[in-house]
Amino acid sequence: MSVGETVQAAPRRRRGRALRFGLIVAAVLLLLFGVPWWTLVWSGNRWPAAVFAAGTALVAAAAVAFPFLMVSGHGRHHRDAAARASDTLLGVVWVLFVWSVLSLVLRAALALAGVADPARSRIVTAVVAVVATVLLLWGYAEAMRVSRVRRVEVRIPRLGPGLDGLKVVLLTDTHYGPIDRARWSRGVVDVVNALDADLVAHTGDIADGEVAQRREQAAPLGDVRAKLGRVYVTGNHEYFSGAQRWVEHMASLGWEALHNRHLVVTRDGSSLVVAGVDDRTAAGSGVPGHHMDHEAALAGAAPELPVLLLAHQPQQVAGAVAHGVDLQISGHTHGGQMWPFHYLVRLDQPVLQGLSRHGERTQLYTSRGTGFWGPPFRIFAPSEITLLTLRAG
Repeated sequence: MSVGETVQAAPRRRRGRALRFGLIVAAVLLLLFGVPWWTLVWSGNRWPAAVFAAGTALVAAAAVAFPFLMVSGHGRHHRDAAARASDTLLGVVWVLFVWSVLSLVLRAALALAGVADPARSRIVTAVVAVVATVLLLWGYAEAMRVSRVRRVEVRIPRLGPGLDGLKVVLLTDTHYGPIDRARWSRGVVDVVNALDADLVAHTGDIADGEVAQRREQAAPLGDVRAKLGRVYVTGNHEYFSGAQRWVEHMASLGWEALHNRHLVVTRDGSSLVVAGVDDRTAAGSGVPGHHMDHEAALAGAAPELPVLLLAHQPQQVAGAVAHGVDLQISGHTHGGQMWPFHYLVRLDQPVLQGLSRHGERTQLYTSRGTGFWGPPFRIFAPSEITLLTLRAG
């Protein structure tokens, strides 16, 4: 192939990729919006023509507006109003889609019971509408409330007796974003300070947006109290919105940014290595000096000391096992956030939430997250502020 042919082929490949991406997006939108439309508007409801036309127009308008709102809200311009609208719409249509699919079981049962249309379809429509409304209202309340405290004891065989009972508070996935949650942030910090922690850790995804946009919401983090230290690592969302600036801002708030490094905390003659690695997406972000590096994080650490590792994603536990880490603490999964999205999360992550064991030595604690991402709903996946009490072995 000549140089000229190569130059001509590149735009064709880009157009081909763009076309495939467009077709995939169109198919997803057709499913997400089309299935609820079929259930609530079409099927066998036999609504009056005006109702049918209005319902169809509403669904079509939402489907067309959604991608534009998403790009405007989460693209280069970060328009918060558009982001709030697109995120809320995504949550609503997801719940309607899920329960529209599940309603096929009810539809079949009614058919077997001899209930004919339009009564059958109207019963299904009413049930889907009521269930979706209840779940969305409840899910919104769950997302916006200050997270409950989840208390977990973790036995670490190599932990020295002087550190028995060490209290580690885990925050993660606060996702300060388009919805102003400065009051919520203050409430979270008040709960954390009431726990009288020895160590407070934040395992990333602080915010969706630049420091300048989310400064007020993040400000209460500067008031977090901990006897031995406050430590932080980046999550994948920092790499969408100025990771290095967030590292520097957390440092200005008094937090130790464990950017592939560690520190040692000591109490009553016993010591613990507290290490952190960048998120696994850091290397591909283009941010200079950012990448996941377990060797650098543990360089110079005494091998006989137990290691607590901060890593944003549970999937990073493979590196923890390879380097003899005793306990990794992570977030990222949100516990699925909106049922049944957790099935998709499990395709990418080894663990959804809770304490798990990996290899002979390594344990992993995965938080459901303190905040929420995108849709302001949490359905069957409550948020948490985690109090980990470490016990000597």
